[in-house]
Formats: sequence, C-alpha cells, structure tokens
Amino acid sequence: MSRIAILGGGSWGTGLSVVLGRSRRKHEIHVWVREREIAQSICDARENKTYLPGILLPACVQASTDIGEVLRDAQIVVGVVPSAHAREVYTLALPHVSPEAIIVSATKGLEPATHLRMSQVIEQVFSLRFVPQVAVLSGPSFAIEAARGEPTAVVLAAPASYRVFAVNVRRYSSQTAEFLQEEFAGPTFRLYTNDDVLGVELAGAMKNVMAIAAGACQGLGLGHNSLAALITRGLAEMTRLTVALGGRPETLSGLAGLGDLVLTCTGALSRNRYVGVELGRGRGLEEILAGMTMVAEGVGTTGALLALARENHIELPITEQVHSILQLGNSPREAIRAIMERPPRRE
Repeated sequence: MSRIAILGGGSWGTGLSVVLGRSRRKHEIHVWVREREIAQSICDARENKTYLPGILLPACVQASTDIGEVLRDAQIVVGVVPSAHAREVYTLALPHVSPEAIIVSATKGLEPATHLRMSQVIEQVFSLRFVPQVAVLSGPSFAIEAARGEPTAVVLAAPASYRVFAVNVRRYSSQTAEFLQEEFAGPTFRLYTNDDVLGVELAGAMKNVMAIAAGACQGLGLGHNSLAALITRGLAEMTRLTVALGGRPETLSGLAGLGDLVLTCTGALSRNRYVGVELGRGRGLEEILAGMTMVAEGVGTTGALLALARENHIELPITEQVHSILQLGNSPREAIRAIMERPPRRE
C-alpha cells in the first residue's frame, strides 16, 4: 500500500483524493490544508464542504494542517496549490519529503514573478536537499465530474530518464510516468503517459488564458463562429510558443492541449471562463475575483506567458489582448477588434 500526500485541499486536490481513493491500487491518502475547519470537515463529515460539497470522501482519505504529518513516509507527493503560492508551499514541505518520493505537480499555471513552470519551481526548491523525481498531471478534468465517477482521461508526463523504486512491490519499476499510471488508474480515471513535460505544462497554463477570452466572447453575446475561431487560433498560439521553447506539437493536439482547451473554453464549470464572461458583461476584475472562492489561474499566468513569449520573440495576439483587458483596463470588445484588425496572413 502506497502512502500519498496531497498538498492542497481545494476542489482539485479534494477531487484527486477521491479519485485516487477509488483507484485499483490501495492507498493511504493524506491531504494537507491550511484551514483547520476544512481538515475537520474532511475527517469528521467525510466531505470538503467548502470546495467540493456533496462528495463523500473514501475512508482512506485523511486531512491535517500539519504538513510534516501529512508528508511522513509519503512515497508520492501531489502538489495541487495555486501557482502563485507553490514555491512557498514546496519550501514548507522541503524538510519533510523523502528523497525517494515522486513529486507530482497538478497545478496548471506559471509562477507569476519568475514565469517558471511548476516542475522548474519544484526542481529549484528541492535541489537544496536532493535531485527530485518530478512528474506532471494535466488534461481535461473538472474536479466535481471526476469525483462523481464520470469517465475522465488525463496525461502524466515525466522525463524519460527517470527510474523509480516501487516500494509496494520491492523492485525497480519502469519509467516514472508508467509507475504513476499504474498507481493512479481507476475504473473511471484513465491516464496516458508522455515525456514532453514542457509541452504538457505550457498547454495547461495557456489554455486558462484562452478560456478567459472565450468567456469574454460569451459575455459580449457573441456566437459559435467566434468561439470556434478563438479555440482554433488559441491552439495555434499555444503550439507556437510550446514548439519554440522545445515542446512537441503533437502534445498540443492531445488531452493536455486540445482536450483541456475545449473543456475550459466551453464548460460552465471553468473558473477562467467565468472570469471572462463577467468581464464581457462589464464587471470589473477586482469585483469578480473578490466574489470567487477558488483561484482562476489564467489571471496571474497571462502576464508571465506574455513575458516568456517576448523573451523568445514569439507573437501571442490573444494572450496579449487578454493581458490588455486584465491589466490595462481595455474593454473586451476593443480587444476582439484589435485581434480582428491585425494584418492579413496565411493560416
């Protein structure tokens, strides 16, 4: 039986605890949360009433505000914290994580201040003690649907050079992603493996920005033509930056790219799309965010992506216009006009 530590008790952290609690392998799952009332709700009522109400948590799931206790003897550590706070949480976890543990990032965003991917943040933090084994979990996955047991398919990405020790079978397993694939898979949770960590992480970050743009289109009352164009050109934009930085174009046509892009641009449960819808209706960003319990990663990631693109001389017209709405106060209608009036070009 593997001991899994989940850092973060928001909707996706809680949803993953449910999914992994139902996996084919037996697990002991411990969730770290900041708020004592959430930990008590999980342990006593078997429900996260704040972030995932109505979902019964398996008996193997426990929660605590003591990060050392949660991480004790953990063979797998899953990070599900907002990108802006990831470095702080991983630094807090550093003394308690075993060098043999695999660290899985399930955060879809870039660190705003450094525009680093989450795997890079993890490597920077943990290299103070040891060279970490890092994997990335991404793909189209609304927490509530996965937790309800609705069929969900995601991607596990890890560098092909990693090899891990499978504690529960007392032998060396295959590559990290394949090992995690076996550990995490369940009757309604299917995982595909990939070694394009950069591509998977950039796709997960960029699709949130596109979702804000998609929501703005709806908020403005635009129809399916506009949404189809946005998704298509958004995918081209995501692919352009990913390939320029060393990722593979086929990653963007898979679950981590196109799959997650379609979900977050069209699904009513998307937090980033919600922000865009409300912006399109004329509400201010501060007012929108103040009324949200959960984080919309695209808001903080947009500027980081734009800075990354400019450093590498890559044009991201949709990202640039989303940034103009979020940071410069431009109206969504003006932003769409700016995109439509760009010089003609070949597809």
